[in-house]
Amino acid sequence: MQTTLMAVFVYLLIALAIGILSCKRHMSSSDFIIGGRSLNFWLTALAAHASDMSNWLFMGYPAMIFLGGVFNIWIAIGLILCMFFNWRLIAPKIRVLSEETNTVTLSGLFANSLDSSGGIRNFSSAFCCIFYTVYISAGLIGLGQLSETLLGVSYQSGILFGALIVVLYVIIGGFSTLAWLDFFQGTFLMGVILFVPLYLLPRLGGFEAISLSLYEKGLATSLFPSFHYLTYFKIISMTLGWGLGYFGQPHIITKFMGIKKTSEIRKSQRVGLSWMVLSLLGATLVGLVATAFFRTPVNDPEMIFISIVELSFSPFISGFILCAIVAAIVNVTSAQLLTLSSIISQDFYKKLCLRSSGKREILITRLSILIVAMIALFIAYLKPSSIYSLVLYAWSGLGATFGPLLILLLYSKKVTKFGAWVGILSGGILSAVWPFINTLFPIDIEPLLPAFSVSLLLNWLVSKMTLSRENLFEFSENLKLFKD
Repeated sequence: MQTTLMAVFVYLLIALAIGILSCKRHMSSSDFIIGGRSLNFWLTALAAHASDMSNWLFMGYPAMIFLGGVFNIWIAIGLILCMFFNWRLIAPKIRVLSEETNTVTLSGLFANSLDSSGGIRNFSSAFCCIFYTVYISAGLIGLGQLSETLLGVSYQSGILFGALIVVLYVIIGGFSTLAWLDFFQGTFLMGVILFVPLYLLPRLGGFEAISLSLYEKGLATSLFPSFHYLTYFKIISMTLGWGLGYFGQPHIITKFMGIKKTSEIRKSQRVGLSWMVLSLLGATLVGLVATAFFRTPVNDPEMIFISIVELSFSPFISGFILCAIVAAIVNVTSAQLLTLSSIISQDFYKKLCLRSSGKREILITRLSILIVAMIALFIAYLKPSSIYSLVLYAWSGLGATFGPLLILLLYSKKVTKFGAWVGILSGGILSAVWPFINTLFPIDIEPLLPAFSVSLLLNWLVSKMTLSRENLFEFSENLKLFKD
């Protein structure tokens, strides 16, 4: 245990040193929240992707492969495809529009573009508070479970320790500090998620042993286990039920706002998607390798990666490898904390206190970080559900609330504030209650699919009906997509 603890301590010291060295002494609120729009394409790429893949990459997704076999790879396929379109269709326009409207948050962008009355800002901020708090609690649950296994401490002590680490990282330096940490930790966790299964694969008998194990356990051995219509429906549900969420994740969208030049987005896209494909490939292999590694039933499928590492490597090596999960959780949770606290300071406090200074805004942002962390800590203490379920709930809620409006805002010249109101409310509410509605159907339907569709449709219909009652939003004439 002491050897493992030493490995974790060394890793955290390295990460803390990077955070301190990358911190700026004098920052405006824009510097703290989006890095003053000065990030290079390498940092933007890793920040956007590493702040996306949380402990879900090591715990939630491999568990789905372990339980469902090859068929569940459709989840990864959907994520890669939709993130590709996020880079191509959303990133360049959001970078330019956010600078034109002088906004650093997604809810502020909606408000400045469509609604000066504050309705959109209030609705979107409220849903951010709800879904992000759940999302952050999922990260703390992962840290608690990891601390139990890795450090031998209680779950309650683990989530408290995890919350302190995350809060410390965010408060030190804001967006730029997190971007450098994302770069370091993202590179590290990609190496780990690839190394572990590739190391074990030949020792377990290769892909033949995995295929045999999948067959013996009755799991899917191909992407198309049958040609029944329900199979195709499930494929659509898994690919779009996760992938569509990328268009509405504020903690990812704000990374696009922070890149230095729009012309560098294409390079950033290549780096980011390469990282994503390799990381998801590694996570898929972890789930497949686990089917051959564990011959008897597993109590908690979300712990298979941790168990494999502990049983296959020395305490020091396993401790260092499992730090990758800490890195993944810290990356995502800190990005979410910064995003939500920025919304509170920029979209609530700043609008109430018109004479607020930049230093006071940063102070309010940091205080918001502490408050949100405490609420998320309480939810994590209750541990209401699995990590996978909590992440799916929050991911779907954010994606359905903001994704449809963002797409229409950037690609339609006929969006009204009334349409935006209805779209935000319908997407957020339907996504929140869908787990209860879904019990009425014979098969599981991911909440993002119906909620996103309804939000997009109602937003378009209401905007069309209210055109004569308000001025249309006109996207700037000189906005062009980036070129090669």
